[in-house]
Amino acid sequence: MRHQKRVAKLGRTASHKKALLMNLSAALIQHGKIKTTDAKAKELRQVIERLITYGKKGTVHHRRLAFKVLHDRTLVKTLFDHIAPQYADRNGGYTRIVKLGFRDNDRAAVSLIEFVDYKYPGENKKAPKPAKKDLLKKDEVKDIKKKPVKKESEKSEPAEIAAKQTDSTPVKAEIQEEVKLDVENTDTENAAEEPPAE
Repeated sequence: MRHQKRVAKLGRTASHKKALLMNLSAALIQHGKIKTTDAKAKELRQVIERLITYGKKGTVHHRRLAFKVLHDRTLVKTLFDHIAPQYADRNGGYTRIVKLGFRDNDRAAVSLIEFVDYKYPGENKKAPKPAKKDLLKKDEVKDIKKKPVKKESEKSEPAEIAAKQTDSTPVKAEIQEEVKLDVENTDTENAAEEPPAE
């Protein structure tokens, strides 16, 4: 007996309802959120949450069960590789239904069904990463960004730069004076050590 086993038939035969839920679940996996009637959204929630549970288990058997509903290998791959890992720490409640009001023509209640805390596949897409040897540390990148870029006319030749550095730095001037004094001292010591010529 089927006491208290009521399900929404959605005004369709069993095969038509199955095809409808297959198409709705495929659209939800592909787009992340869809707008449909309130009754369809409530029925879709049961199907899609079961599919995400299959995705979290991740076995070949569960991939086949998901394919039995979706009939599309790319959608099964998206479900198992992208959507299900986002809900690894969540125990159920993967979707939310937001009521949007009523349609104008037939006044049917319309709802938005979407994944909770979902990151779309296109989000946070970055340029391909360079090879490890080309990677710079974050500090180096900041330094590069801070340095102003000089124009061609402002750039000076290396000889002029070296001359400016030697003239402008007092430390280098002191070192040069010490070197001169050392050279003079060694010359006088060498002269004193040499025996007089006969």
